[in-house]
Order: sequence, then C-alpha cells, then structure tokens
Amino acid sequence: MKVQPGLRAHIQNYSEADNLEPHWGYYERVIPCVSDSGSCEYLDQIYGSHDLSVLYSGILWSIILGILLLWTIGKRVWAPSRADGLVPGGISSGKSSVTRFSNAFSAYLRSSLLPDAPRFIFGRTTRLQVLILMILSAYLLIFSFAGYTFQKWITPVKSSPGLYNTRSTLGPFSNRIGVLAYALTPLSVLLANRESILSLLTGVPYQSFNFLHRWLGYIIFIQGSVHTIGWTIIEVRLYQPQPTTAQEWIKDTYIVWGVVTMILLLMLVVLSTPWAIRLTGYEFFRKAHYVLAIVYIGGCWGHWQKLKSFLLPSILIFFLDRGVRLVRTMLMHYQYLPNGSMGFQAAPASLTHFADTEYGDVVRMDFEQPHGPWNIGQHFYLCFAESSIWQSHPFTPLNLPQTRNGTVSHSYIFRAKKGETKKVADLALRKLNLSPKATTPVILTGPYGESIAENLMPEDNILCVAGGTGITYVLPVLLDIIQKSAVRDRKIQLVWAIRRKADLCWVEREIVAVNNAARTHGVEVCIYVTREAGSNASSIQEKVEGQEVDLDKTCGSTSCAAVNAQSPMSLDIQKLGSKGLDRHPDLKALVSEFVEGTVRGPTKVFGSGPGGMISDLRSVVATCNSGARVWKGNERFDVRLICDDRLEW
Repeated sequence: MKVQPGLRAHIQNYSEADNLEPHWGYYERVIPCVSDSGSCEYLDQIYGSHDLSVLYSGILWSIILGILLLWTIGKRVWAPSRADGLVPGGISSGKSSVTRFSNAFSAYLRSSLLPDAPRFIFGRTTRLQVLILMILSAYLLIFSFAGYTFQKWITPVKSSPGLYNTRSTLGPFSNRIGVLAYALTPLSVLLANRESILSLLTGVPYQSFNFLHRWLGYIIFIQGSVHTIGWTIIEVRLYQPQPTTAQEWIKDTYIVWGVVTMILLLMLVVLSTPWAIRLTGYEFFRKAHYVLAIVYIGGCWGHWQKLKSFLLPSILIFFLDRGVRLVRTMLMHYQYLPNGSMGFQAAPASLTHFADTEYGDVVRMDFEQPHGPWNIGQHFYLCFAESSIWQSHPFTPLNLPQTRNGTVSHSYIFRAKKGETKKVADLALRKLNLSPKATTPVILTGPYGESIAENLMPEDNILCVAGGTGITYVLPVLLDIIQKSAVRDRKIQLVWAIRRKADLCWVEREIVAVNNAARTHGVEVCIYVTREAGSNASSIQEKVEGQEVDLDKTCGSTSCAAVNAQSPMSLDIQKLGSKGLDRHPDLKALVSEFVEGTVRGPTKVFGSGPGGMISDLRSVVATCNSGARVWKGNERFDVRLICDDRLEW
C-alpha cells in the first residue's frame, strides 16, 4: 500500500499493511501491527489516547452548546414577573414559591459571586467570571491526564543496531494537550467577537466575554508550550540516533509550521499584556491582535491540518464578524444625499468644548441620523472621519432613543486625554475659535450591548450611581422613567460624583429634566463635587430651591454655548473636596441607606464610572443581598447591579 506524501509513519510500515484503520483527526493506523511488541503497545496507547482526546473535545463542546441552548430557551421562557401582594416594608405575600426561590437563589449568588476576585491576579472582574474560568480549567486539567497507562517502552532502532528509542506516555500526553488547544480555538474566537453570536443567544453583552477570551488565550498558550516542549524532548532526547533524528525532525514542514505558530502565539500573549498595550497603544494592539490571530490559525492549519474541523469555523466566525460590522455601518449611513441621489454619508456632529487643563477637556457631540432606535444601555462605535478612518471608539448615548421624522438624535460626551479623543477635542477648540459652531463628520457602527431598562418593573426601586462622564450610562434610564406614569412608594435617586461644579454643564438639559421630575416622580438628585472645597468647611451643602438658575453662568465656560436656558431647579450639591484633594462619596453608606429606605420592592442599582467605583459598587451591592430574607418575602434585600464595566475603554 502506497504511503501518502508527508505522512508520519509512526514506526509503521504502510507498504506491508493489510488494512488501514481510520482515526478522526489523525493518520490511519496499519492493521495488523507488524513492528516489535513494545512499538505496538506504544501505538495502541497513542492512537487510543488520540481517540479519547477527540471524545473529550466533543464532550466539552456538547456541554457548551447544551448550556447555550438551555440559556437561550430559559431567556425566552422565563420572563420577569411583577410583584404581587407587596405590602409596606418590602414583604411579598403573593409570589409563588418558584419565583421566591429563584429570586432568593439569585440574591444568594450575588452576595457570594458579585465582588471582585483577587485583583492582583485577575484584574477588575467578578468572582462569577473567575468561577466559570476555574470550572473550564478543571475540566481541561482532569481530561488532560485521563485515559492513559503511564509507562515507557524501550524499542530497538531498526536502522541502527545497538540503539534504542525510549517511548513513553509523554507522546500521547503531548498530543492530548495539542488537540484540546485546537478544540478551544473556536471558543476563543467566539468570545472575542463584537457581532457576538453568544450575545445574540444569551443576551449577555459581548464585552462581558473579554475576561474569558483573555484567559482562554493564556490557557491555549500554556497548552501549546507544553505540547511543544513534550515533543522536543521526545525527538531531541528520547529518539535515536542523535543528532540525526532531531535534525530531520526540525526540517519537517509540519514542524516548521509548529514553530511559526508558537512564535505567533507568544507574540499574541506578550502584546496583550497591560504594559505592552501602554507601550504600543491600544489601537496598535487591536490591529496587531487581529492580524496575528488569523495568521496563527493559518499556522495551526499548516501544522496539523487533520484537525481543520476546529480551525475552519474559527476562520469563518472571524471574517463573519468583520463582514457584519462593515454591512451594518454601510446600511446605517446609506441614505439620501443633498443632491437627491442615494449614497454613503457621515453624520455631521455639532461639537461643544468644555476646557479642563487639569484632567483633560470634555467634548459633547450632538447629531441626528436616519435609522431605527437603539435600546437604553446600548452603545455605538464612533469613527471620527476628520481624524482617522482606521479607528473607532465605543460611546454610550446619553439621550433617549426616540425617532422623530425618521431620524434619531444622538448625544455623547467624552473626556479627551490622549489619542483619537484628544485630536477631536483639539479640532473642536480650533473650529470654535474660528466660528461659533463646530461640526465634524462621524461614522457609526452599532448598536451593541444589552438593554438595561427593558425588564424594569414598576415596583423596582432605582439607584443610579455615576462618576464623571459615566453619567451617560445612567441618564437614559432616568429620562425614560420620568416619561412614564409615577409609581407610588417607588424610590428613585441619582448620585453623580464630579470633580468640579462646572462639570454640570456637560448635561445641563438632561439634569434639568430629571430634576424637574423630583415632585411628580420622587426623583432625588445628589451631586457630589469631589475636587472643589467648600468656602468655610471641608464639606458644604448647597441647595437652590424654587428659583431661576442659569447653569451656563455656573459652568463659567466660554465654550459652553449650547445650554443657556434658565430652569427652575432644586439641586443638592455637596462639595467634598479639601485643599485640591479628591474626596469621594461613601458608596457603602449611600447604597445601604437607599436600600433600607425603600418602602417595597427590590432595588436595581445602575452604575458607571472609574474602575475603582465599579469595584466598590460590586462589594456594596453584594453585602446588601440576602437570599434567606428574600425567600421569606422581604424583597428589599434583592438588590441587582447593572453596570457599564467596559473598564478598558
């Protein structure tokens, strides 16, 4: 029987084979074995181990697909239920045992798994994410060692009498690690997609998968390294004669591809570390990551193309994600042009500049675009065409998604520190110096992310906590609530921490609208100024009630020309700063006081701001949850956190 070109014979004589036994993802085995007994036992081990590797990979993917199926069905079948029979004190007398058990179990999980995991290892991520990673890692660890007979065989070298090969379980083990690394590749690509199939099925926003994608990359790198080291020891040390065997092995095409693949994988890992991203810049990391990832998958194909069943879906998913992004962008901007024809046109965004030499200028953008409304909490990727068409950044609209005459208004604010946002801020300042109005073309892609207000129940108490420009995430929730009928005994509060009182100017119109609903909807607006000190003490409370207030004068910004209408307001502004030092509000006291002050129903906490603030909110909300009390009907201790945790942005 003729041996196929490039076929690794594995001490098998294919020309004398009576039959070839197929093995998925591996080369066919010669039946019967005509080598020495030790070599035949080794072949039994290596082929049997490979078949188990394929089986374990199939089980892993069956579990993943099964979880996705159940999650998708449950998401559509188990709709949120409204509270029935609530009495003062948050006690529910009418909810079913199943509903109470579900809510109590969720509260128990949040109390245990919501806080941050050890930050020096995992960064700012929840214990739940780390638990999922540990479960996956445990599966891989167990089945990397399962199904072997740990032994070694000393077999003669036919071409060199007197020399012996040492064959051991190291070969099957190294192959097992390699197969599992290939099997994880499609999952890694799925976790990294912006046009996420996982998000479509589960409703979980794509950015929540970033942690698992990053750590799965580390696992694949470790697996690839162990696989490479294992076979290097075998071919360079255990097989004879040396160095002839090693020299022939390293020249083999599939080994050359294996070396190239490991170099690419090493580059992927190194360039994704925080220090490398800071050194090279996020945009370089992102684009280099894309290129290296697709070339890495191609290298895996060249190294062992018999496992291409794992690689082909990875490539298709990768390019499908990029293709859908392009199509969505084109559809959003394909419209009637001024001359009456149809074509691609960027949205002209008006710019408002707020100077801040200490922390970075803030820019507000307002524009209209003909497309369908998004869901509250979703974000868009914006490309500033005058600056660079090769970069886009995620921003959350601060206004409600309302369609008027076929167009939807967009409003954004962002702080410009460096990079693309700094270029836009400088551009706005230059244009405003030449003209009272500044515009720039913007290209949108999206929307992305979850709908955070879709499942709000009338009995839900709402606490919105924001830091700085994080106000854009929570404002639409409040703007949506005040447009609906007021609910008796419902508690609603906004806590916004800003560095300077002038920062109110960023979203004056929206804050005025929320504050004007104080009486009708019971909305309490609390502004904490963390950098400016009070005039007579380190903490001072200012209240302006029932009078005309011109926030444009309060802002004191020459470029704050978009907001100059006076409105009757009642703002609670507390200055916490002391001698130029930041003093932040006590989130533990604020959240606990809010929860204890509710009359009935559970609480939803919406949070957005710096990473430290999100970490504090997770810990505080976790302590407010009590599964035992929720089971007894006290829904006050059912506290959920919905946060904008895209920290790297």
